[in-house]
Amino acid sequence: MLMIGGGAWVQAQNPKMPPMPQLPQTPGQTSPEDEAKSKMERDMAKKANQEREAALKRDTDKLLKLATELKNYVDKTNESVLSLEVVKKADEIEKLAHSVKEKMKAN
Repeated sequence: MLMIGGGAWVQAQNPKMPPMPQLPQTPGQTSPEDEAKSKMERDMAKKANQEREAALKRDTDKLLKLATELKNYVDKTNESVLSLEVVKKADEIEKLAHSVKEKMKAN
């Protein structure tokens, strides 16, 4: 019985060691984990920018195509006839132009 009680006493006197405290870093010094995280964030931001730029190029190419089609439709109509296609094309251009504008603001 004494041995069981003695074992409990030894545990109470020798608790688990607390984790080692982090040494304070000097200003301007970063840990490898912080550097890796920072690099990953920069890479992700760069990729997002590249994707946004590619989308802008696609959208502006499409805007040019739609504007050219709109001009062709308008050239084929006369002053008393406004084609439904012209109105639809103008609406499509307006929506796409708004989308391009919002993407440009996103930066």
